[in-house]
Amino acid sequence: MMGTLSARRGLEWLLGLYFLTHVPITLLVDMQAVLPRELYPVELRNVLTWYAKEFKDPLLQNPPPWFKSFLFCELVFQLPFFPIATYAFFKGSCKWIRIPAIIYSVHTMTTLIPILATFLFEDFSKANGFKAQGPKTFRERLTLISIYAPYFLIPLMLLLFMLRSPYYKYEEKRKKK
Repeated sequence: MMGTLSARRGLEWLLGLYFLTHVPITLLVDMQAVLPRELYPVELRNVLTWYAKEFKDPLLQNPPPWFKSFLFCELVFQLPFFPIATYAFFKGSCKWIRIPAIIYSVHTMTTLIPILATFLFEDFSKANGFKAQGPKTFRERLTLISIYAPYFLIPLMLLLFMLRSPYYKYEEKRKKK
């Protein structure tokens, strides 16, 4: 019993840390693609430019409209959830986080599927919508996938935790006749 409790608390702390670190990543990096440039200092814009070129990330070099729509959802739906989830998981024993966490995890994994598929299957050598920007070698593709993969894997882990953990499962209360 004690091992299960400490494993649950360890996972809750990992999830709390994930959501806590997601706030600055969203505000300082991801949102540069959808918010006005003037909101960001030159140094921060330079960091994004360096990252996009160094790792050949075509989605942040020249974001297509479908990717911007994902970022807009991140701003409107996910960002307000991050501090709530951070609180719930660091505090622990917050069963009320179950349904919002399930919604978040499914939404996030759904947006990562086309992103990861683009990195795997897009022909970046052509002058298509990505203007021949993007990973050229399989190794470059895997590097880029490894940067984005935690944003699929951690929500998957969260989903399974919320669905399978006996602690987070609600039991139906039946009315006595």
